[in-house]
Amino acid sequence: MTRIEPADFARLRDVRAADPGAVETAHRARTRRPLLGDDGRLFIVAADHPARGALGVGGDPLAMADRGDLLERLAEALSNPQVDGVLGTADILDDLALMGLLENKVVVASMNRGGLRGSAFEMDDRYTAIDAQSARRMGADMTKALVRVDVDDPGTVSTLEATGQVVAECAAADIPIMLEPFISRRVDGLVVNDLSAEAIIHSIAIAAGLGGTSSHSWLKIPVIDDMERVMAATTLPTMLLGGDSGPDLDGTLQQWERALRLPGVRGLTVGRTMLYPPDGDVSSAVARAAEMVHPSRTARS
Repeated sequence: MTRIEPADFARLRDVRAADPGAVETAHRARTRRPLLGDDGRLFIVAADHPARGALGVGGDPLAMADRGDLLERLAEALSNPQVDGVLGTADILDDLALMGLLENKVVVASMNRGGLRGSAFEMDDRYTAIDAQSARRMGADMTKALVRVDVDDPGTVSTLEATGQVVAECAAADIPIMLEPFISRRVDGLVVNDLSAEAIIHSIAIAAGLGGTSSHSWLKIPVIDDMERVMAATTLPTMLLGGDSGPDLDGTLQQWERALRLPGVRGLTVGRTMLYPPDGDVSSAVARAAEMVHPSRTARS
């Protein structure tokens, strides 16, 4: 894993304390790139889980709690030139910008974090993170919104209304927005996402219709067995959601590889599976996924 020395973290903390303006300067100074490369595909590493209080990976409920360890894993992933970018909330993206790790990378700004994991108000997922104006100011290339729909929870309608507004705001700011929809319900007090093909198709239909225009809307959806049927439900550009693979990384990668061949699929957005693989080898896990997303680039290199 890429080592970030204690002195690097000390400098990061000192800059944050003494020079808050350095954050915006770092974002504005970074070298940007087109959203899509020459093959029209994207491989994005996700790290927006902590802001929702979702720190667990596998059997470790606090796996993502150590910020230094998380930044080292992100640095390792981003060092692979086939990783196109990173998805995160402002705190993560600001750290990465200050450390110079966002050069020539796609920056995806995570927007709604109000529905904290395990809370009574989890489905009232208000937009408490990056907004369209902040995304534009930092030079973000895309935004992302989680859109969970529980027909038994009144908080859902607030989330849908707010999401319609941010879809319009991002379109007005000329920033693509990646919508991650689920049909959800509470089971023994916990929110559970329905991963049946029928539920995913319904969630796509709901998300695609949000806002005054779909011109800048993308989708981010989970990979299941019946992906052909799921992808037939939309014309929006679609990223595959990685999730937590558990111990069977090989099986997960094979499922992703099949789904990446489908029309409309533009790439992969994955976090814990790549950053916390079962064997701890971030570099190898990222390289394997990158080869699936960008086979033509890998062949040329």
